[in-house]
Amino acid sequence: MRVLIVKTSSMGDVIHTLPALTDALQNIPAIRFDWVVEEGFSQIPSWHQAVDRVIPVAVRRWRKNWFREDIRAERKHFYQQLTCVHYDAVIDAQGLIKSSALITRKSRGIKHGLDWQSAREPVASWWYDRSYRLAKQQHAVEKIRALFARSLGYQKPTTPGDYAIAQHFLNTLPEDANHYLIFLHATTRDDKHWPESAWEALIDLVTARGLKIKLPWGSEVEHQRAIRLATGRPQVEVLPKLTLSEVAKQLAGARAVVSVDTGLSHLTAALDRPNITLYGPTDPALIGGYGKNQHVIKGQPEGKMSEIEPNAVLDKLITICGI
Repeated sequence: MRVLIVKTSSMGDVIHTLPALTDALQNIPAIRFDWVVEEGFSQIPSWHQAVDRVIPVAVRRWRKNWFREDIRAERKHFYQQLTCVHYDAVIDAQGLIKSSALITRKSRGIKHGLDWQSAREPVASWWYDRSYRLAKQQHAVEKIRALFARSLGYQKPTTPGDYAIAQHFLNTLPEDANHYLIFLHATTRDDKHWPESAWEALIDLVTARGLKIKLPWGSEVEHQRAIRLATGRPQVEVLPKLTLSEVAKQLAGARAVVSVDTGLSHLTAALDRPNITLYGPTDPALIGGYGKNQHVIKGQPEGKMSEIEPNAVLDKLITICGI
């Protein structure tokens, strides 16, 4: 059985889809998947053993110059890749007009997705052959697992979901694996940032215990923040610019991770690493860390990041990994 997945972004949403593939593989051992995903996240599906072909799409980049000749050529090549296989099922796990109208509609196979009341953008359901009503008040991982079960005709497992990608990195762990912590300090929204002074205080508390800390970054703004946090602290390493696979290898080898609400926090969960995620205004109940040894500290009482105390994070680290 060959199935096409349409789940293009964001990083957390793509990662949240992985346990559904594991469910399907356990119930239909011969199943194989192709996956349409935004080019920036195209490495993620390849880490799962059930995925044969990753089809990168670049809607985010294309829409800036939609009618430019080279962009038109890229779109033509994408649609050739999309339509070269007739699938037993096409599952649109995105639930957005851009995924259903631009991608799912043009794929070949019976199209499955969420119904009018369940999709994030109800109009997306117009392009499905079969649509399903699923409870909105459940974690994103469980909702996608339920969608796959309904689409492919098996009973959704009652056991916790398994991302099944940690083993992909077992043979490529860093030489200092399990001897460092990673602090994920970068996120996209200002109100999800933990103050630099709080990070500095936590770093000093942790390094006083003789532990090494690694700081990844993506943009130059994040790079400069990492440099400031490491300045005068020899046990703090600012990592070089890394690919997503290289970041995953570092996360897979970490003794524990402290993170803000960001896509890499979900990647940490998928890699089964102990993780403390700091939340301010966002609600972790539906989209928070899902997996083994995932912990939440939320700003109280007003849901502000500045309300989270470094000592509270240290206490949690001591509890979960005995630093």
